[in-house]
Amino acid sequence: MAKDYIGERDGSYFVAGTRVSLDSIVHAFRRGESPETICQNFELLRLEEVYGAIAYYLANRAEVDAYLIRQDQKWMEGRRHAEPLPVELRERLIHARLEWGCLT
Repeated sequence: MAKDYIGERDGSYFVAGTRVSLDSIVHAFRRGESPETICQNFELLRLEEVYGAIAYYLANRAEVDAYLIRQDQKWMEGRRHAEPLPVELRERLIHARLEWGCLT
């Protein structure tokens, strides 16, 4: 019996049973990351799931590539309409990141 590694929710694709988007796996794969490296970067995933996601992408490349283009367009549209953070909040976030060592 074949196992489904990819699920669809609200028009987006995810590794089945997780919140990890297929987008994330495909972008890492396109950057040349190995399945083992991708698995290390997404600690919630098993190596089998990463290979399953890559296999799904390779078997449905045209469909997934078109989906990724639509996702990029949605992201760009959202960015265009997003309101900038208030200066005070932005400064507080930067300060918090500096305190936690997230920025150098």
